[in-house]
Amino acid sequence: MSSREELTVQAKILLALVVGSMTFGVGCHRNTRESAKDDAERAADKTEDAAEKVGDKVEDAAEEAGDKIEDATDK
Repeated sequence: MSSREELTVQAKILLALVVGSMTFGVGCHRNTRESAKDDAERAADKTEDAAEKVGDKVEDAAEEAGDKIEDATDK
């Protein structure tokens, strides 16, 4: 194989590696973006659940306080 043919083969191999790397990088970026979106949605769901739990506890505490006040005024 002549040096010119060898350089042509090396150039084709390098080109294939570059194109493959770029394709893989774009795929990874898309997966990362989708994963980040899923993580954000899960975080929003957890925040919403926590807010509902806090709201329920506040409501329960208010009812309990109201019951205690009612009991105290009935005596």
